[in-house]
Amino acid sequence: MTKSELIDAVAAQTNVTKGRAEMVVNCIFDSMTEALKNGEGIEIRGLGSFTVRQYKPYHGRNPRTGEPVNVPSKRLPFFKVGKELKEMINAIDAPDDPKDNP
Repeated sequence: MTKSELIDAVAAQTNVTKGRAEMVVNCIFDSMTEALKNGEGIEIRGLGSFTVRQYKPYHGRNPRTGEPVNVPSKRLPFFKVGKELKEMINAIDAPDDPKDNP
């Protein structure tokens, strides 16, 4: 699902205009982004939680040239799926994967 599809779904389910639905979706995403920037975690019951993980600097290597590269420390968002979402996804009968059947 893309952001525009999410906006369409919000507009359809709440009977508001697409413009207003876009403002709502953008407000939610902006609030989540701001919280993560400030080092706060986000927990959405039934969905999962977002946290920021700190990664230390390390010495890497350019795969194309083999030249050593210093990679600086960084902070990256991390999502941990919630138990309820896992159970809902696993409860759906997924089509058989041909690789699973000998």
